[in-house]
Amino acid sequence: MTFSQQKRMSYYAFLAPGLLLFASIIIFPVAYSLTLSFTSFGGYGTPEFIGLGNYAKIISDEVFLHSLRNNLLIVAISVFGQIPLGFLLAYLLHRKMVRNGDFYQTMIFLPITISPVVVALLWNQIFSSSGMVVALIRRLTGESQYVIRIFEDKQLAILPILFVLLWMHTGTYMIIFYANLQKMTPSLLEAAQIDGANESQMMMRIILPSMVGTIATTAIFAISGSLKAFDLIYAMTGGGPAHFTEVIAIYMYINTFKYYKYGFGSAASMIIVLLAVGLILLLQYISRKFERRFE
Repeated sequence: MTFSQQKRMSYYAFLAPGLLLFASIIIFPVAYSLTLSFTSFGGYGTPEFIGLGNYAKIISDEVFLHSLRNNLLIVAISVFGQIPLGFLLAYLLHRKMVRNGDFYQTMIFLPITISPVVVALLWNQIFSSSGMVVALIRRLTGESQYVIRIFEDKQLAILPILFVLLWMHTGTYMIIFYANLQKMTPSLLEAAQIDGANESQMMMRIILPSMVGTIATTAIFAISGSLKAFDLIYAMTGGGPAHFTEVIAIYMYINTFKYYKYGFGSAASMIIVLLAVGLILLLQYISRKFERRFE
């Protein structure tokens, strides 16, 4: 065996444990779930192959369509809410446009360090019929008997969830953007100021073009996190009322572990994977277009 072959074998030896771990916790479960999704397996007996039957039932299920809509709403609030707001806050802190920046940075980041179940219980109290939101509306309107049961309204119940997700995760993106803004060469912005550029011009022509890669990365995090959203929503509403706040992960969980439809639940999980891959590929295509535009 030559020296180059020995060197190559040593690389493989170092990679092998990681590859085995990756295969055992990612590749094998996904492959098994994919196989199971084509069966009517209910937890016992021999799985019966039914082809695309589970997928056909899912895409014609009204509850699934509501779950899909809610997931897409969460994707939208993540990509078009959390990321822009996180960038704006990071920019304000980086440019020292607010006093006591370290304090605000800590306070904005704090929600993500709290357990989602604790966050859910806290905001459930705030949005309850006797909570802070109703008390504030009573004070503003002067109607002392005003009552609104947000979590019992099919159309409004998703709104507190979207708000809490925005509040909870914006700090994560703020930290990511702030760290990347800190890497920028200060002399570049100073030279732009000397040339007469104002804040908006520096943001649009210098800062944003240099952050395209970071924005794309955070968007991938946002999409993948939004499609697997589960714990906060399940703790806040359990998917109710009447499945109107259910997301695909809860839909999958209920069908798999409550109704013991393992094949059906596996098909729902594969739809999450397909949605994530499709949206991320679309995002990468768009980000490459922007990168070429700013080159």
